[in-house]
Amino acid sequence: MSNKEKHWAKTRGHMLLTLALWAFFSMVVFLFGYEINSMSFLGYPLGYYMTAQGSLLAFVLIIFWFANRQEKIDEEFGFGEKED
Repeated sequence: MSNKEKHWAKTRGHMLLTLALWAFFSMVVFLFGYEINSMSFLGYPLGYYMTAQGSLLAFVLIIFWFANRQEKIDEEFGFGEKED
């Protein structure tokens, strides 16, 4: 397997994990809204909080995590953009 194919395989796995996290925070969490609302966070029902702020925060964290991890994968296989 060439270096390019190994890079793509690792990138594809990383991308699928990121999409699974995105699907979880955008769809799965809200399927359990009734059960989640029985708990509270900062005085608000947890379902409301996850809709208003929690999922948005999760998406921002996912974006930064994705970019950081992808940069490490690129550097591992010699496709990094950093100049020495």
